[in-house]
Amino acid sequence: MNFKKYIPILDWLPNYKKEWFKGDLGAGLTVGIMLIPQGIAYAMIAGLPPIYGLYTAMIPQIAYAIFGTSRQLAVGPAAMDSLIVASGVATLAQIGTENFIEFAILLAFMIGFLQVVFGFFKLGFLVNFLSRPVISGFTSAAALIIGLNQLKHLLGVPIMRDNKIQTLALDVFQQVKGINWITFAIGVGSIFILIFLKRLKTKIPSALVVVVLGIVLVRVFHLEQLGVQILGDIPKGLPEFTIPKFEKNTLIELFPIALTLSFIAFLEAISVAKAIELKHNNYKVNPNQELIAIGLGNIVGSFFQSYPSTGGLARTAVNNQAGAKTPLAAIISSLIVGITLLFLTPVFFYLPKAVLGAIIVVAVYSLLDFSVPKQLLRYSKRELVILNITLIVTATIGIKEGVLIGIILSLAMLIYRSAKPHVAILGQIPNTHFYRNVDRFDGLLKINEDILILRFDAQIYFANVAYFKDKLEEFVIVKGKKLKLIIIDGESINSIDSSGVYMLKDLIKHYKSVGVEIVFSGMKGPVRDVLDKSGIMSKIGYINCFMGIHEAVNNFEKRKKDMNIEPKYSKYIKQTNH
Repeated sequence: MNFKKYIPILDWLPNYKKEWFKGDLGAGLTVGIMLIPQGIAYAMIAGLPPIYGLYTAMIPQIAYAIFGTSRQLAVGPAAMDSLIVASGVATLAQIGTENFIEFAILLAFMIGFLQVVFGFFKLGFLVNFLSRPVISGFTSAAALIIGLNQLKHLLGVPIMRDNKIQTLALDVFQQVKGINWITFAIGVGSIFILIFLKRLKTKIPSALVVVVLGIVLVRVFHLEQLGVQILGDIPKGLPEFTIPKFEKNTLIELFPIALTLSFIAFLEAISVAKAIELKHNNYKVNPNQELIAIGLGNIVGSFFQSYPSTGGLARTAVNNQAGAKTPLAAIISSLIVGITLLFLTPVFFYLPKAVLGAIIVVAVYSLLDFSVPKQLLRYSKRELVILNITLIVTATIGIKEGVLIGIILSLAMLIYRSAKPHVAILGQIPNTHFYRNVDRFDGLLKINEDILILRFDAQIYFANVAYFKDKLEEFVIVKGKKLKLIIIDGESINSIDSSGVYMLKDLIKHYKSVGVEIVFSGMKGPVRDVLDKSGIMSKIGYINCFMGIHEAVNNFEKRKKDMNIEPKYSKYIKQTNH
């Protein structure tokens, strides 16, 4: 058994080079410092006390460093996942209560368990059912919800947490008169500093800069006495080992959100890991092993009071830019968070919540996806509709509902396309062996009046056999009584099921009775096997299965000459917009 395949640390650690340590140390320190304000901020999104964000920033990273295949992926709490945790668990318990915390930790275990199972059975491909428009619409809606939920911290007004954008907007409008202008100035100032430092592309963690400035301002000018809300006490010490509480009813109610989040978290992580992998040539990211690694991180984390975690885009980019060579950087980041938990949590007592709100707003702005809708507007309006419906349902009804509707619409469109695929009638480019779609050329193709050449651009299966039959009948009627031969071009047909076999048998029998012959050209091996085993080949004769269209046409023309029949050709056809 190859243990290195399942425990990648056994591969990179024995081959560790001394010159890598400088990069790993620098990256580990940078990401560790970055994780502290991020962990606290994302815990706020999840509706959890700040300490749980730090636990999640520490424990899952260590598990991933042992089992993960990416050497730069930085695992920890994420904004979108935190929002899903808050929306899912809030249906079972009130945010901030002991039960809410217990359910969020149990959710981490459930997600981890599902991810490990999916990875073990190599089911990583299931994530492909989340199409790009669905992801784009969902993430943009999540960004809007997260951003609006931070307005209570940026404005210093009591806005109720909600996952429906219309409710949040109404509440903001009603509370706008009570803005605390000092809080507002701190929040807006922090946003400007974060954006400015980001554009400078400095290695100094911008989040740490605004955290330090915010703490100093409150401490020096006693702004908490002027209504500026501060973080307050954060418990000291490392997380204790505790077993999540497993209750049947809770597990059943959390399962839908766990299933949704297990895929979304994996999708976030694998997309980032694959993007970073392209910049390195000394390792290969294995999607199924990544599922196992992220899942184990969540399982182990749940026994140390962590809520769901995944790979983060910003953290991973910083980790890579800072020179991380191996997952040792992640272990160093965990140590930094551990030191903070042991000794530095009192430092954050005076941290303004407006600063955390600013960090979150700037972080989630990158989730707003403007490029995909613009592209879809140009070439796929149906997918743009799916994107917009997913966005609207997620933003106004709920996260689970938005993802589910998006997946259903994507699958419906897939079924529609496969049930009614593109069908083309082909004609010959004069003086060549090439045959092209007659609707895409202007007066260039030669059409034999007694031959119909059909190209079906999809597999033939139960959902589209009726469509195939109807289209063929339509084209035969257009050809008229002169038609003697139908050539089915199989270059685009990659499979055929039993329904397709019965349909072809019926067609061959029907058209033979009216004096029209059916032959095949360019059929792929697997399709030829089905035609052979089903008896279709013997029915039409093996000599009527040709390597290419031109051979089929020449064979027909030769037989006509042998019978002294002169071929007739229609006029060159004109281009249409088909």
